[in-house]
Amino acid sequence: MKKGFITILGVILASTTILAACGNKGTVVKLATGGNTGTYYSYGTAVGQIVGDKEDISFNIQSTGASKANIQLIDAGEVDMAIVQNDVMDYAYNGTDLFLSDGAVNGFSAMAAVYAEVVQIVANPSSGITSIADLKGKSVSVGDAGSGVEFNAKQILEAYGITFDDISKQNLSFSASADAYKDGKIDAFFATAGAPTNAIMDLVTSKDILILGIEDDVAATLMESYPFYTVYDIPGGTYTGVEDDVTTLAVKATFIVSNELDEDTVYNMTKALFENKDEITSAHAKGKELSEAYAVAGISIPFHKGAEKYFKEVGALK
Repeated sequence: MKKGFITILGVILASTTILAACGNKGTVVKLATGGNTGTYYSYGTAVGQIVGDKEDISFNIQSTGASKANIQLIDAGEVDMAIVQNDVMDYAYNGTDLFLSDGAVNGFSAMAAVYAEVVQIVANPSSGITSIADLKGKSVSVGDAGSGVEFNAKQILEAYGITFDDISKQNLSFSASADAYKDGKIDAFFATAGAPTNAIMDLVTSKDILILGIEDDVAATLMESYPFYTVYDIPGGTYTGVEDDVTTLAVKATFIVSNELDEDTVYNMTKALFENKDEITSAHAKGKELSEAYAVAGISIPFHKGAEKYFKEVGALK
């Protein structure tokens, strides 16, 4: 990694660091999350406070640019632990897609997947769209340029024989996509996030939407090609006007850790994470998705030895 980049990161981190689970504890773990108004940050803070109280650990919670930036921070030795999407984690470990120009980064391991980040494909019913195949020739926002969402969109569209050249591609954030949808500037957009997603919740207060589903055979093909995907059903009623369940794919918000963290520390953190699910759920709604079986499914890179030890003890891994 370039020295200049590490220096810049150090400046950013110095201005965005808070302490969670404070106290005179034996181990300090620097945990990279996301923007300080986002789910990664609030979830990481909740976990840090609760797990830190149970173990001899102080979690230093840091607000960051989320998945790709977090992996780069671990690679630079700036942090010990991070929350990332498991697809971005896969790209980094294998040096593909988002990390094609950077090259493979493999100084980290998986600790646990913790909750679903759902690929939600929102379409305007007045545009004549009833399926993903109908997106051909339409104006579609595929997320920020170079984001994990953009790669999700690319992969799913290609499974239907559609390339970015076949659509009027817009690179907009979730909120900007919702605004463009309201103004009739786009026909559909992709959003990979926990469901319900605030931008979509706001949108349905004034506009009708469809959530497009992914057929079972297409989902199976995508999961074979991209093992970080899992099938996910968005329950009917999640969004106003979408009454039926919609089957789509999801990636997973996942804790990763530096390979430099010792086995006992990672084992203790992993164990405390699941043994204190109720407390974490009380602190953050996403805690209810914690499950040892869910934590190991769809993880395409090696687990840290400490996490592997815990999951083998509880039978989640063989």
